[in-house]
Amino acid sequence: MPDTKPDTDAAPDTTSDTASDTASNADDPRLDDSRELERPETLPAHMQDAPSEHTELYNRIVESLSDIYDPEIPVNIFDLGLIYNIDIHNDTHVDVLMTLTAPNCPAAGILPGQAEDAVRLTEGVKSVYLELTFHPPFSPQMMSEEAQLELGFM
Repeated sequence: MPDTKPDTDAAPDTTSDTASDTASNADDPRLDDSRELERPETLPAHMQDAPSEHTELYNRIVESLSDIYDPEIPVNIFDLGLIYNIDIHNDTHVDVLMTLTAPNCPAAGILPGQAEDAVRLTEGVKSVYLELTFHPPFSPQMMSEEAQLELGFM
């Protein structure tokens, strides 16, 4: 289960902590408490172009994340717009920036861990750093068209 600790904006920070990930390595950016992932321009990952490098791995990660559903909403977390950014490094370490529908979301205790596990178990992924943020806050406009149709927003 990932550790969750507040950052300076009181948003939890969820990081990977498995035996294979905790090997002593001074150059491991996941061990840097000051690390903060780059924030997108309020565009969730499904609204961004797939990366030009690691396209197949990116698509497998998206497929893995698309199998996770918010227990209260019949839409997967990727189409819901909860995944803000997926960054795949050349060593196949993956950074994921995600949000929840609200800071007090009842699924806050499970969704980040499920997302981190899904990415970590994706074939080709070496390690994962998942950060939970509420900046920018989630809004229905972040959902894919399919999700908006499913939930009656269109």
